[in-house]
Amino acid sequence: MKFTARQIADFLQGQVEGNPDVEVSSISKIEKGEPGTLSFLANPVYTKYIYDTKASVVIVNEDFQPEHPVPATLVRVKDAYSAFASLLDMYQQAKGRKTGISDKAAIDPSSRIGKEVYIGEFAVIGKNVVIGDRTQIYPNTVIGDNCRIGNDTCIYAGVKLYEDTVIGNECTLHAGVVLGSDGFGFAPQDDKNYKKVPQIGNVVLEDRVEIGANTTIDRATFGSTLIRRGVKLDNHIQIAHNVEIGENTVIAAQTGISGSTKIGRYCMIGGQAGFAGHLTIADEVKVSAQAGVGKNIKEKGAFVEGSPSFPIRDFKRSYIHFRKLDSIVKRIDELEKKLKDLKPSDD
Repeated sequence: MKFTARQIADFLQGQVEGNPDVEVSSISKIEKGEPGTLSFLANPVYTKYIYDTKASVVIVNEDFQPEHPVPATLVRVKDAYSAFASLLDMYQQAKGRKTGISDKAAIDPSSRIGKEVYIGEFAVIGKNVVIGDRTQIYPNTVIGDNCRIGNDTCIYAGVKLYEDTVIGNECTLHAGVVLGSDGFGFAPQDDKNYKKVPQIGNVVLEDRVEIGANTTIDRATFGSTLIRRGVKLDNHIQIAHNVEIGENTVIAAQTGISGSTKIGRYCMIGGQAGFAGHLTIADEVKVSAQAGVGKNIKEKGAFVEGSPSFPIRDFKRSYIHFRKLDSIVKRIDELEKKLKDLKPSDD
């Protein structure tokens, strides 16, 4: 499919600067642009490439001011990154979605399957499962008994849903995701052994949740481990039993959240962050990568860093001294020696 710069600008509600009739048929990185492709510039680090890119059309922020002539046609928009994401979504939708149920899939007769559903080879659908319209289930996925899946959800290959899992509309689960495995509950006994605490709850995902590859979310001991609408989780994240994550929170890879912690809405959590159990995190909190959060964060919009974490301004001021710690210790040793030499002798 080909699109003109004018059509792209109309779709994005932007303005064309250059040839409005130039056509593009594919997408490229700005530093590797080719004629007939569309690219974008959102990160200032890549500005140098716009002056010699061979891409025919480049999406830029409306306040972009070039320092040299730009050979490409520009489409100016309020937010180039978001605009480009919208175009990619349109491109993906244009590719079409899979439909049809493979005769190699194992589907229990008690399950209810919606319209225009795709179920791939060797998928297993348990008893009393409900699958909504236009949902896609890729090969080798296992969906346990009594699971409910909404409309327009995409479940990629090798996902495992334990029994009673609930998934909303327009969710995406990438390959290897496991939802509903047992929470880590073991009671220590007098004989130094551990008695397993039965995990009888479930996992609930609300609408428009996306979960990255190989992320795992444990079922609740009782009640639900709850992922609110719009949450985006990266790859290789571990979420323990009875955790609740507020709407539109985003969490980067390798983060671990211990049991019964409640994370607020619109939070942003960096990679490899760790949370102790039974914490409450306020709305709009930002947590830096590798931070260790061991206590409640009550301040809305707080930004924490370090392990144990504390406010980022304090961390940055302290870090200046961390780097100089060795020299500071040497200076203190020298001062102590001088003070000792200044002390009058007993004689």
